[in-house]
Amino acid sequence: MDASAGNFLKLQNGYFTGGDKIFGQNPEFGINNPKSLSFRTGHLYKTDAEGVFKVYGSLDFQGSSLHPVISNDTHKHGHLRYRPPRIPVRRGGIRFGLHGFWSSSSGKLCLVGSGSSYSIDGSFRNYNVVLKLNYPNNSNIFTSLVSGVLESLDTQSSLNYFEPISMVGISVRNYELTLDECLNGIEGKKNISLGLEGGRGACPLLISSADRFELEYGSHCVSVDCNPLGMNIGYMPKFMFLTGIHCFGKQSAQFLLRVSKEPHYGRYDEPLVPNTTLVAEGSWDGKNNQFCATACRVLNFSHSLSDAFIGDCSIKLRLRFSSTLSIKSRSNTIGQIWSNKTTNDSGYFGELLFHSLADKMIRVPGLKYEYTKIESVKGYCLEKNTLKKHKGKKYPNSHSSDLRFYMTIRNRNGVVGSGYSSPLFVGDLFYEPVWSTNKENNIDYTLVNISYMISFTSSIDFNLGGKTFMNTSLVISAEGIYDAEHGRLCMVGCRDLGSKHNQNLKKNDSFDCEIRVTIQFPPLDAKRGAHVQGTIDSTRERKDLLYFDPLELSSNSIYTSQAKESVWRMDLEVTMVLITNTLACIFVGLQLLYVKKKPKELPFISIAMLTVITLGHMSPLVLNFEALFVSNRNRQNVFLGSGSWLEVNEVIIRVITMFAFLLEFRLLQLTWSSRSYEETHKGIWVCEKKVLFLCLPLYLGGGLIAFFLHQWKISQYNRPFRRARMWYKRLSLWGDLKSYAGLILDGFLLPQIIFNLFFNSREKALSPSFYVGTTVVRLLPHVYNLYMAYSSSWNFDLSYLYANPRMDFFSKSWDLIIPFFGLLFGALIYLQQRFGGRCFLPKRFRHSSAYEKVPVVSNE
Repeated sequence: MDASAGNFLKLQNGYFTGGDKIFGQNPEFGINNPKSLSFRTGHLYKTDAEGVFKVYGSLDFQGSSLHPVISNDTHKHGHLRYRPPRIPVRRGGIRFGLHGFWSSSSGKLCLVGSGSSYSIDGSFRNYNVVLKLNYPNNSNIFTSLVSGVLESLDTQSSLNYFEPISMVGISVRNYELTLDECLNGIEGKKNISLGLEGGRGACPLLISSADRFELEYGSHCVSVDCNPLGMNIGYMPKFMFLTGIHCFGKQSAQFLLRVSKEPHYGRYDEPLVPNTTLVAEGSWDGKNNQFCATACRVLNFSHSLSDAFIGDCSIKLRLRFSSTLSIKSRSNTIGQIWSNKTTNDSGYFGELLFHSLADKMIRVPGLKYEYTKIESVKGYCLEKNTLKKHKGKKYPNSHSSDLRFYMTIRNRNGVVGSGYSSPLFVGDLFYEPVWSTNKENNIDYTLVNISYMISFTSSIDFNLGGKTFMNTSLVISAEGIYDAEHGRLCMVGCRDLGSKHNQNLKKNDSFDCEIRVTIQFPPLDAKRGAHVQGTIDSTRERKDLLYFDPLELSSNSIYTSQAKESVWRMDLEVTMVLITNTLACIFVGLQLLYVKKKPKELPFISIAMLTVITLGHMSPLVLNFEALFVSNRNRQNVFLGSGSWLEVNEVIIRVITMFAFLLEFRLLQLTWSSRSYEETHKGIWVCEKKVLFLCLPLYLGGGLIAFFLHQWKISQYNRPFRRARMWYKRLSLWGDLKSYAGLILDGFLLPQIIFNLFFNSREKALSPSFYVGTTVVRLLPHVYNLYMAYSSSWNFDLSYLYANPRMDFFSKSWDLIIPFFGLLFGALIYLQQRFGGRCFLPKRFRHSSAYEKVPVVSNE
């Protein structure tokens, strides 16, 4: 029968050696990805033999190869076609489908099966294997280490043969705590450590805070070995990670403790690398408000991982949650790790302190913040001239989600870094961002104490106070005063200098707190272009080694109310685009009905005008043809999260645009055919050529002007800081040319006016519904943009679908000029069709030899 499977036999945090033929590193890239493995049971059946189970499971490897995985697992979708990647992507791995038997009494697991993958030479291989594991039915910290070997069943002469792969991993099956002892608490530390009130468990908090800890080496480490691994690994670990945490109840846990010199984020399934990982277990000591644990080393792994075992449990760990934070102490999880051996014993190391990083904060009930720098802020923060400048406007309140923002930092040399700022405490309360804007009406305008965390990094050398940072996060802890009435934030900042900066600095002097941070938030109803701005500067004398030039701070983050307004406006613009495209189809259709009733008017329609409006609807179809078929749509979907709704509307817009194009093309075809039917229309063709000779240089000249204006804008935005602030505006030549093409479309009646002028025609070639309606359709975006400029305070550029005020020819001046000329052209067409093509010219220019008008034979 089918017994419980899934986690029955489960191997986690696995690590392996060998298998270079399968997982060998591609020398082209030289990237050493950590090896990991995991085993899960798929099905489990009892057999007739007592304590023996039939097992079906899968063994997954992730190696350092850069080749894709092919599996014979029945849940997969067959074979994949492979094309080697051009960039290094960690995809190397293989899954083996296995079946066999496990004995609960002996703990022996023996499985056979196969798996397929591309080998390092790029050829597809199928591997037949046998897995042998020691997997005990009951486990404790000593027997939780599962070890074994994966061997090839292929002959040694076969291309599919590989050397044995030895492996280790962790099992917590029927786990029993055996080293659950907690030594005496730290003297005098209980009052500054938080307890776990209200049934809060230590293990969930441990999981929340365990991704990174920084190790602190004391002065005694100069004469004593302080390497917690107890061996020479070529470096002194700087960071510690708790991974693979298994909770037993709320207060006890078994976990892996890994050390590293790199500040990467730990993963729950981090592999158990024996020379950098300890196996530990512990529990919460409620009497002394601390978590106590004992850690053991993995031994005898140098020859083969299958021979490894856990021993030497002489390492002790103590962890607690701070009750009070300050500007110099932002780690709310701190502790110590030491060896209980004597100095002369093998494996001894000196005591180390550790703390969670400042950018990792867990919310433990009872946590408080102590302000120590407020008095030094009040002097420069409450300057009357600065406050008067921003009086009378509304700004985010002290608990608004708008107080946290992404930012760019620029130093004197133009080097730009990017980062994030967020409040930590507001007054005596932990910062809880308020998303709803309904509470803005109840803003408390009194000054409020506030603490901040400011973090940024740069991909190139960033000099700050005589120290250069690159690809390293720089954290500034700050506290000060926020004035919600004026949107002004004034703070004192501290940065940790670290032991590498000056070995003689004492702990309390290892911070540079001579930093002033000033941030000005824009009003809630800010106009376009208003952003968070500020400075970070040193108050030290210039000759001081820790002095640095002022840093400029800027943010393009938007307020919640602004985001909602942009989404509302985007919905409105989608509707307007649908309406205007539908109206364009209707007006062209009415013109087709008009010429069907009066076919003699067809030859007097300007082909140049019809070409302009036809190309106007053809271009978006050609440039966005994939929109009709591809669901992976544009960047607005990603930013505003409108998703499928916007995609469906965009497809509808393209369909309507295509219909308008087909109608306009049909009108162009009929006009061309009506002139080609008889040779008596040569005079009309002559006038058409004159229109072309006049309009074409005019359009080309305008295009050159647009090109030179584009080059000028590129030179203006080519400054590093300004370019960082204008990241959302793409200064592309194609975008400027499209804007100019839109201007030509706005004046689509110009070729018809010139044609009527040359031919001196008073034929009513265009129906009023066509030239008036199409003019209105072309002018509506400008009227809408002009309205939004006065009625809407702020909009985000990436969400514009109808009229973008940041694009050329959509400024306030152009929104007045273009409608004026559009209406003027419409009026001229009306006068020409009523009084003649030259009716608006002086009398001496009105009369000239005219072409003879001849009857038109319809081709209908």
